[in-house]
Amino acid sequence: MKKNIGFISTRFAGTDGVTLEASKWAQVLRAMGHNCYWLAGQLDKDGTKSMLVPEAFFQDTKNQWINSCVFGNKRRDHTVTDAIHEMKGFIKERIREFIRKFSIDLIVPENALTIPMHIPLGMAITEIIAETQIPTIAHHHDFYWERPRFSVNAVSDCLRMAFPPNIPGVEHVVINSAAQEELALRTGCSSIVIPNILDFENPPKTSLSSRFAIRNELGLEDDDIVFLQPTRIVQRKGIEHAIDLVRELDDPRCKLLISHEAGDEGFEYADWLRQTARESGVDLRLLNTRMRDPWNDACIEQPARSLLDIYPCADFVTYPSLYEGFGNAFLEAVYFNKPVLINRYAIFVRDIEPKGFDLIAMDGFLNGKTVGKVKEVLNSPQRMRRMVEHNFKIASRHYSYAVLRRWLNTLMVNFFGAESGENLHEPS
Repeated sequence: MKKNIGFISTRFAGTDGVTLEASKWAQVLRAMGHNCYWLAGQLDKDGTKSMLVPEAFFQDTKNQWINSCVFGNKRRDHTVTDAIHEMKGFIKERIREFIRKFSIDLIVPENALTIPMHIPLGMAITEIIAETQIPTIAHHHDFYWERPRFSVNAVSDCLRMAFPPNIPGVEHVVINSAAQEELALRTGCSSIVIPNILDFENPPKTSLSSRFAIRNELGLEDDDIVFLQPTRIVQRKGIEHAIDLVRELDDPRCKLLISHEAGDEGFEYADWLRQTARESGVDLRLLNTRMRDPWNDACIEQPARSLLDIYPCADFVTYPSLYEGFGNAFLEAVYFNKPVLINRYAIFVRDIEPKGFDLIAMDGFLNGKTVGKVKEVLNSPQRMRRMVEHNFKIASRHYSYAVLRRWLNTLMVNFFGAESGENLHEPS
């Protein structure tokens, strides 16, 4: 049952959560025997299997103008409406071309029907589905109603139409149980929960020589204790708590390293973090380099460094997020056998914590007891080893590629039926 699958989004480039998860889905689908193709406004995929549509990028000038007119306002001018429909029509034609060029059997809109960063793109995809009835797995990461900046808007008609659409031929996939309930309540759409995943069947291969080489490149000493904040620099990541932790440890060997760039939501927060670190006497290191997607194995021209290089350099991972749709960085830390300080954000409490992970948790603020637990783990290799091995085993059961394979196989059978003799429980 080999199929041509088309991933569509505003961006498949860099290391944002949507791009990373799409790459993992593609890995699993290719292993199942399917072909994967890509359409987006920014791409770092194989050019022979992708279509770049710059107008579909959320930072396209015209799209940014549309967003500035419709969010924070309750009324939109007819010129904005005309611009939305004009852009929608152009992108629709490119999607049609994409489907024809690669003989696409099924599309996977990645967050493009979820959060209205690009309204014309979402509307174009919705109309294509309605007009062609092409089988669609709509992969939703974070909905517009979860973000305050979209609460006042002049496009409620567009949001009801396409974010997401309640039309035949669409299987909705969400990444947490709260989103599943809210989606059904608000739109009447049923969905399945497929959490973010990692290849726990194949643990990462790291070497001490590579670890020390990269630490040396970063200007770190052999005895430095590296706290890794493996996230983008945006306010909801709560990175100031990581600074507080390193300050409270009061050890000159402790360094805080942030792996990702700032920019998606401005640079003010990054500037404030630098100032806070200076005033706190914390050695803060920002990589300030574009990281590559380690699960994108279909592109040659990528930055040299990936998360696979950075995690082994760390001694401890900080993840004090205020809000997350799931928590990629948490899963990555477990995958790389790193102890984690985590803030008990809502989705973690509801979906992840009951699985029984052994973590150091904080409840919105850092206190002396939490700092003491961090010191205990750092000072006891035995305690650290028990912690990370326990966490890896739990994650292997709940968040491995095997979980995704089973769900994707079920969805494919729902659309296309099962071939004679096909194993429906564990695809090859």
